Amino acid sequence: MVHTPGGPTVSIVVPVFNEERNLCHVLPLLPADAEVVVVDGGSSDDSLGVVARLRPDAVVVQQTRWGKGNALACGFAAATGDVIVMLDADGSADPREIDSFVAALTSGADFAKGTRFAPGGGSADITVIRRIGNWGLTVLTNLLFGMHFTDLCYGYNAFWRDVLPLLELPDHEPAGGEQQWGDGFEIETVINCRAATSGLVIREVPSHERHRLHGPSNLRAVSDGSRVLRTLLVEYRARDRSPQLTPAIRHFAEDGGRDTTPGSRAV
Repeated sequence: MVHTPGGPTVSIVVPVFNEERNLCHVLPLLPADAEVVVVDGGSSDDSLGVVARLRPDAVVVQQTRWGKGNALACGFAAATGDVIVMLDADGSADPREIDSFVAALTSGADFAKGTRFAPGGGSADITVIRRIGNWGLTVLTNLLFGMHFTDLCYGYNAFWRDVLPLLELPDHEPAGGEQQWGDGFEIETVINCRAATSGLVIREVPSHERHRLHGPSNLRAVSDGSRVLRTLLVEYRARDRSPQLTPAIRHFAEDGGRDTTPGSRAV
């Protein structure tokens, strides 16, 4: 069980687009006491019907534009838990590892970053080309941002909800407008870069990536790798955003960070 007496409440944000066959396997593994936020990107299959049958307590929201980044932003806005967990709906991430992510946060981390390449992690899905590309991008990230990541391109992460202002993610509103920076696949790299530049305590959590259960993967090694590289360069050039801190971020910094007493982590 994720929620222990006096411990943090947990929201699991799950972007969904035509994942009915995968959700049948993923939803039953989610902790019963967690808030599940399903963000639908306009599924044409029975994804939402599966959610209604297997997880009737789930919060279901429709994303306002398009792209994984916008879906996550919509889910983050709807989440009410102290901790937010990012979980893909395709079955590649094991929900039973959520406890490890929460444990990293409750032991002092601000951001728990999943890694397939630390002891205890692994992948049944990554190809040789993607592994080499991920290694190169991870090395570049460490050089640019002074980090010690072992795995950049992995989207299984968790963080305290009250650090969201520090990440300065694109507003999920207005609906139906042009795509904004961070609305697409680049969101995971954006989050990692901004967590690094915001001075958050980041702890890697070993994770084992499984095969996608059903349906084709949307990953394209060359085009996606090029997009991640561009994201790294854009975020590196914009890394010093301190003069333009928003009032919420400035208040967070001046106040010395969050109150760490139980139940105090809501924004």
